[in-house]
Amino acid sequence: MCFSAGVSFAGGVIISGIGVATIREVHKPSQLVFACIPLFFGVQQIVEGCLWLTFQGADYINIQKIATYLFLIMAQVLWPTLIPVSVLLMEENKKRKRILWILLGLGISLSLYYFICLLLFNVIPQIKGFHIEYNTEFPESLAVIAFIVYLVVTITPLFVSGIKRTHLLGILMFFSCLITAIFFTQYLISVWCFFAALISGVIFWILRDAKKEFSFERLALAKISSVIIPHK
Repeated sequence: MCFSAGVSFAGGVIISGIGVATIREVHKPSQLVFACIPLFFGVQQIVEGCLWLTFQGADYINIQKIATYLFLIMAQVLWPTLIPVSVLLMEENKKRKRILWILLGLGISLSLYYFICLLLFNVIPQIKGFHIEYNTEFPESLAVIAFIVYLVVTITPLFVSGIKRTHLLGILMFFSCLITAIFFTQYLISVWCFFAALISGVIFWILRDAKKEFSFERLALAKISSVIIPHK
């Protein structure tokens, strides 16, 4: 959420709540990273809420720098690696895992690129049109390539995955990025997070249904076992 401090904080609290509920749906250790994504979004929105407050005066310039870089580290450094890792951990098919390893390699490379850029170049946030614009001095010659790789490593794994319904999450993320890029190009990093609540809800839905199916399977196996091995 990116239209004001209040909206960012409210969104952060709501999404964090979804994140906690999603983590409770985890029934396999391999799902934990994937389940933490909504909580990741929630923290990210709270950080941007703090950033909004720093525009009230020059006295908050140091806090503004911390909030700016923390937000961008989450959005540009952690996110390109987080998605491939979360999907890879859940995947069981060997062929799909090979592809996911390649995407993870690309994601790690992109994360390192953005990390180096954040170390070497200045970032100046400013409010424009009820949004926060992050003005960076990153190399313009690599901007388009970096953005394309960003989309590939954060969306493609969801289509590669054999986990039920992750492709629906991929479709949602693709269209959310597309809409943001078309209508809010200058504020892409900030505005795209408006869709975080929807994405978080879908993640909760995926894990909740997976947990139900897992419970049904265990119940069915227990019944079969009781028939095959009758109690004395």
